[in-house]
Amino acid sequence: MHNYLDARAVVRATAPDQPAILNRPHAAARAARFFVEKFPGKSLYAVKANPSPDLLRVLWDAGVTHYDVASITEVRLVRSVLPEATLCFMHPVKAPRAIAEAYKTYGVRTFSLDSLDELEKIREATDGAQDLTLCVRLRVSSEHSELSLASKFGCDLVDARELLQQTRQLADSLGVCFHVGSQAMSPHAYVLALEKARAAIVDAAVTVDIIDVGGGFPSVYPGMEPPPLEDYFALIDRTYESLPVSYSAELWCEPGRALCAEYNSIIVRVEKRRENELYINDGAYGALFDAAHVGWRFPVRLMRDGEVIEAGEMADFSFYGPTCDDMDFMEGPFPLPADARAGDYIEIGMLGAYGAAMKTAFNGFEAVETYTVTDEPMSSQYNGSRRGLRLSDNVVSLR
Repeated sequence: MHNYLDARAVVRATAPDQPAILNRPHAAARAARFFVEKFPGKSLYAVKANPSPDLLRVLWDAGVTHYDVASITEVRLVRSVLPEATLCFMHPVKAPRAIAEAYKTYGVRTFSLDSLDELEKIREATDGAQDLTLCVRLRVSSEHSELSLASKFGCDLVDARELLQQTRQLADSLGVCFHVGSQAMSPHAYVLALEKARAAIVDAAVTVDIIDVGGGFPSVYPGMEPPPLEDYFALIDRTYESLPVSYSAELWCEPGRALCAEYNSIIVRVEKRRENELYINDGAYGALFDAAHVGWRFPVRLMRDGEVIEAGEMADFSFYGPTCDDMDFMEGPFPLPADARAGDYIEIGMLGAYGAAMKTAFNGFEAVETYTVTDEPMSSQYNGSRRGLRLSDNVVSLR
């Protein structure tokens, strides 16, 4: 893999015909160190966000030792890349054979569940094992998040008492987990969810050993500038400290986007312009799935003759991807120089989460080139530019 300073250097050296993924290992390592050092508990990387083996090694080297795996394929992958990692199978609905293989072949001891049926499935698949860490997932609100995760998984509070009590009987360690949704724009989302966890624990009258606040920690995108992550950590820590849990209980989180969003960007080439629509060589079936299907906006910059064009009139553009499908469309708006034209290159930033990981081979557009660059990502939660809040016992004030 070749190393370059930035996207301009890649374009000058290679003039790529295919989309070019740019890796920034230093950015991912910085994000990992931030969570390892500042989150007041244990951080599990959510592998689904970006399962690149190179990224997994970067995170491991930066101190991330626990990994949230959501399928038996992810279990096998992470175990092959990181033999000493601790794997936690946090998908609440699993196939019996996947549970058995994870437990018996790969040493997985932590599983999540949200129903009595899943609890029985785990008991049978592990032959009634006595060394399990079982995390009951509660359904919580996604009202403060850009992408909801409130409808598919999670036990309702009315059903939580029996499930927690039954799980306590099988579990060596009992956890309560939840997910507030992807890209949570307010730390208050975690406070509300932790209060629901409090209600469930009190109602069930069980001893809880783990509180897992899940993922949802945000990155910075155009039109989405959340508070600094320190604010999230402070409110989570304060609320967690007052929960009725065991004296030796652990606090966990499962960051995905927050650890890998800054790891990747992509260079695409403009193949055609039609008014304010640019036809580019990647799209909805490639790294730009979120831009097409949920209207996610990513930072962009245009390059021509190996230089970034920053001066002059700007205009809002939409993108069409390379396939023959009309749905291969990204509305944006993506602000670029008004004279953008065929032959120009565009760097699209912050694609490390659910971008590079979701490329397909539909319509034959699967080729991609990969390079490592050393410049800063197009936006960052970790470069020291974000102003946070200082929380005291009674006052919240700007730092």
